[in-house]
Amino acid sequence: MEQMTPQEIRADRAAQAEVMAALAGPIQEVVRVEDRTIPGPAQPIPIRVYWPEAGKNLPALVYYHGGGWVFGTLDSFDRTLRSLANAAGCVLISVDYRLAPENKFPSAVEDADAALRYVAEHAGEFDIDPNRIAVGGDSAGGNLAAVACIMARDRGGPPIAFQLLVYPVTDYGDDRPSLQEFAQGYFLTRPMMDYFWDHYLARPEDGRHPHASPMKAESLAGLPPAMLISAECDPIRDQGEAYAQRLRASGVPVSAKRYDGAIHAFFNLAGVIDAGKQAIEDAGAALKSALRAGAAASSATR
Repeated sequence: MEQMTPQEIRADRAAQAEVMAALAGPIQEVVRVEDRTIPGPAQPIPIRVYWPEAGKNLPALVYYHGGGWVFGTLDSFDRTLRSLANAAGCVLISVDYRLAPENKFPSAVEDADAALRYVAEHAGEFDIDPNRIAVGGDSAGGNLAAVACIMARDRGGPPIAFQLLVYPVTDYGDDRPSLQEFAQGYFLTRPMMDYFWDHYLARPEDGRHPHASPMKAESLAGLPPAMLISAECDPIRDQGEAYAQRLRASGVPVSAKRYDGAIHAFFNLAGVIDAGKQAIEDAGAALKSALRAGAAASSATR
């Protein structure tokens, strides 16, 4: 991958989406799926909304897909997110944020924040409860979810009930043991991570900004409860787990689970890796529990 341009790799998106669909497993039906666009800071942001059930005032998950900020489409993550919506029992809004290198940092961050704010401010359009909104994402999308929580805290909202961080990228300066132990041969490689960062950042010093590396945030206190999923054989395993430890040390409730023998991207490979199927079930259960608690708190304040 690192020897090709993003444009060369993206050349046949339809074929790539077909491969991802096959690896993600059988398609799960939901009550309704709808593609929309919402206002963005630079251009309209495409989103795909999954309703696992009919009803009003449902909990919601705003989700940012992985792909190193360079790749990924609504289609390539469709089957995984259908499964997650059903497992969590919540409306899932998948955000097709702007990609690098055409749109450097902080473009993806700005879109992530704008999408979250729009969903919260227009909850009625999505039949969701504005007090029961979670954010989530995998890999680079996990990075955006973590950053969205920091931005919401620092800017006074919107309220976020929970954050689901699936093997998130958290630290540009990472050189922890897993990055060395699994540098080659386990799907994601260290050269690929360098490739993604090089395309995402306009200059290396941007990597030290907490909106690029949430590990660099001065404080993580006051952030929403979290679930952090990591894979044993993943070069960025340690930076994700270190972020979970720092959240916990900051007083944030955290559930962290490492999946033995799993590689990066296993969450999206549930059709061929049993741990991926289990992780989706675990994430769904965590979301359901957190957002149910949010419903009780919301009722108590009315």
